[in-house]
Amino acid sequence: MVQKATTSEQQSVRVLKVGERVRHILSELLARGEVHDDVLTAHSVSVTEVRMTPDLRNAAAYVKPLLGKDEAVVLKALRTNTAFFQREVAKRLGLKFAPKLQFKPDESFDEAERIERLLNDPKVARDLDEGDEPDDAA
Repeated sequence: MVQKATTSEQQSVRVLKVGERVRHILSELLARGEVHDDVLTAHSVSVTEVRMTPDLRNAAAYVKPLLGKDEAVVLKALRTNTAFFQREVAKRLGLKFAPKLQFKPDESFDEAERIERLLNDPKVARDLDEGDEPDDAA
């Protein structure tokens, strides 16, 4: 029997797929209220992304409570219930090893808002408008 060698591209696709599956599992657990935690039950939490390490042993789950409300409290509750989440992910994924979960705040929305504010700044708008004028020297 000839064994196929896995390319790094195939490996990275697998890492992305597993990360997406973990994201779905975590989202489902939170949406259905399967975590017996008052803080998590009281908040709507989005799992925006899960980044897996190449060996699939560690996963960083980026989360954001609805409207960014009580983020620190929600993160603390998620971290307190990490063992539950890891058990459920392991059971539903069927992998040899359960990935070690780490919950982190998703700051991409804040960064996008900061960039939007910068682009809407009157000084930046003036500079952008000046760049649109045709060159007289041409």
